Amino acid sequence: MTKLLPTSTAGSLPKPSWLAEPEKLWSPWKLEGPALVEAKRDALRVTLAEQEGAGIDIVSDGEQTRQHFVTTFIEHLTGVDFEKRETVKIRDRYEASVPTVVGAVSRDKPVFVEDAKFLRAQTDSPIKWALPGPMTMIDTLYDAHYRSREKLAWEFATILNQEARELEAAGVDIIQFDEPAFNVFFDEVNDWGIATLERAIEGLQCETAVHICYGYGIKANTDWKKTLGSEWRQYERTFPRLQASSIDLVSLECHNSRVPMDLIELLRGKKVMVGAIDVATNTIETPEEVARTLRKALQFVDADKLYPCTNCGMAPLSRDVARGKLKALGAGAAIVRRELSA
Repeated sequence: MTKLLPTSTAGSLPKPSWLAEPEKLWSPWKLEGPALVEAKRDALRVTLAEQEGAGIDIVSDGEQTRQHFVTTFIEHLTGVDFEKRETVKIRDRYEASVPTVVGAVSRDKPVFVEDAKFLRAQTDSPIKWALPGPMTMIDTLYDAHYRSREKLAWEFATILNQEARELEAAGVDIIQFDEPAFNVFFDEVNDWGIATLERAIEGLQCETAVHICYGYGIKANTDWKKTLGSEWRQYERTFPRLQASSIDLVSLECHNSRVPMDLIELLRGKKVMVGAIDVATNTIETPEEVARTLRKALQFVDADKLYPCTNCGMAPLSRDVARGKLKALGAGAAIVRRELSA
């Protein structure tokens, strides 16, 4: 990636209303069979055009072909029973009915590789593809088989590595692992969470990223944020170990959050995807607001390692709002790019 301040999104983008019910997580598909396959690909084309039209440099599928950033991957694995459900507390925040691990987990066939090949064929832009991280996967399940969070995480890391290697072969430039659980289970992150992430990226030649945020703009997350006080210092617990890891990029939440910007200094030497778009509000940022966040970040990360991004995914937002936010991100990065080149 040679362009200065290359922009990207952290994850999901809203789905068109003909594909799934808008502004809703886990929204069921409106079609089935071959019609659904075609509709997903049409949605992928649309979301790609919207990203490129907004000046987004590193494009993604916007997660158009999956219902949810974690469970869609798990649905394709053996050893997990989606009919047998238990209620668990996800990320120590909210209760959810989740599937059960009933036997040894394995991946019998690729999950997203065909979708990645399709996206690669549509664009010459660099592509980023998101996968759930091992710790966030185990936090979205009830484990009746391994009965050990760490053991299950290592199993998932091996499976993720298989998928990641095939995504790389399909032409993906950056593989991102989504680990919101890294903002909650700090001891586990440092004991084995980062180690399992290293296992997931083993042998990859493409760039790798980890995305750690404060979640979608849903009520359970915004309520949790209200309990975190005037400064959010969760990143302080994990960034030193991430800085020493093999991960190339770290994606974090900055705009409209209470994360002290100087925590980015803990990642010195890494590429940093700075969240300059708030996904928990319908208010569309101005390009100047985005530029202001990026200028603050530049005090703590070198310009050639700053990647402007969104705080998190935008699936629960309306398409109009998401489109406006993408344009603001592209325009705000362009302002700072001009300032730096001057």
